[in-house]
Amino acid sequence: MTGRALIAVVALLALAACGAPPPPAATLGPDGRPVQTIYAINSADIPEIQARLRDALNTVRQQQGRMPVEFDVNLTSAAATHARDMSVQARAWHFGSDGSSPIDRVRRLGYGGYFIGEAVSETYETEIETLTAWLSQEDTRQILLDPRATDLGFAWHQDPNGKLWWVIALGARTVPAGAAQTIEQQAPVADTRPNR
Repeated sequence: MTGRALIAVVALLALAACGAPPPPAATLGPDGRPVQTIYAINSADIPEIQARLRDALNTVRQQQGRMPVEFDVNLTSAAATHARDMSVQARAWHFGSDGSSPIDRVRRLGYGGYFIGEAVSETYETEIETLTAWLSQEDTRQILLDPRATDLGFAWHQDPNGKLWWVIALGARTVPAGAAQTIEQQAPVADTRPNR
């Protein structure tokens, strides 16, 4: 992504967040580095955070000539289940504590489409900061901007100390031509930047 394109993406993400209360501003410590702040989320924030993430992602997808994605309840349920499980495991990765893969989880929860991929994160950052980090990495950007994607799953779990376990999953309502997928096949999965 070129410098101008990245600036445009960040500006569009900021615009997508308009209308909602802004996340807390970063405070700098004596060393000049940001002081960790808690981005506290309560249950009343869920629809707003999900809409803000979807709108920001769709803005970037539109900018790249991609169709928008919409929430799928089964993908979102799989994401929520895995976010909580990552917290229990204290590890941001793609395997469930029962050994399940992302494909196992989406099938268990009834997703009948083509699973494209999943990205996970363990952080104290907001959903927009996390999306920006995912978009800055080639592997997660490919999943988020996959032209076949029509369905979106997005959820999180927040620990009492404020740590957030984010999970995003994308799929396609219909299996793309020549892309038959079985549960045994592994769809692409990608982690975000190292834990911060």
